[in-house]
Amino acid sequence: MEWMKLLGIMIVIVGFALKLDSILIIVAAALVTAVVGGLSPAVFLETLGTNFVANRSMAIFIIIMLVTGTLERNGLREAAAALIGKFKGATSGLVIGIYGVMRAVFAAFNVGFGGVAGFVRPVIMPMAEGAITAQGKKPNEDHMEELKGMAAGMENVTWFFGQVLFVGGSGAILVQNTLADLGYEVELGSLAAAEIPVCIIATVVTIILYYLKDKALVKKYY
Repeated sequence: MEWMKLLGIMIVIVGFALKLDSILIIVAAALVTAVVGGLSPAVFLETLGTNFVANRSMAIFIIIMLVTGTLERNGLREAAAALIGKFKGATSGLVIGIYGVMRAVFAAFNVGFGGVAGFVRPVIMPMAEGAITAQGKKPNEDHMEELKGMAAGMENVTWFFGQVLFVGGSGAILVQNTLADLGYEVELGSLAAAEIPVCIIATVVTIILYYLKDKALVKKYY
């Protein structure tokens, strides 16, 4: 039956809803989808291995995770917190805002830092926590959870809108092909030029929103 092909999606939804192990959920969903789709275990493993090796970004992601883990083990978090601690006027919202500007600029050149796991968690979050400590306050757990969401949100917004500025990047080509299917032929250069104000507005609005939200949270928790 056709609906059985959606079992993999259901497994993902239910698994994450129950907060089960994420890797186990993904593997189980992939296996079920392969079986329902008529793939034999051998063909499934061959397909999985071929795509893994062919996907260079996956290899880069693994390298970044290894490097980040090594640096974090040798004091990366402490160094990041100590650095921001030298700036007495810095706030967590300001730290996240500055990161947003930097992230948008580098995204325009298709340069990644490892995302939330590879950069936000080991670098930006300790700096945000260091900004609180530098003001003589003890970081509140609920405040830190809110900051995690804001830092991750800043990463997603700036990368989403910034990557389209890179001419020839996957995001720009996707938009170009989508418009072409709708009957609109657009050059990548023109597409990037049109995206510049969109990226700037999205970044500025997000920075202001998170800065004001952080100020409100500081008043609430301290």
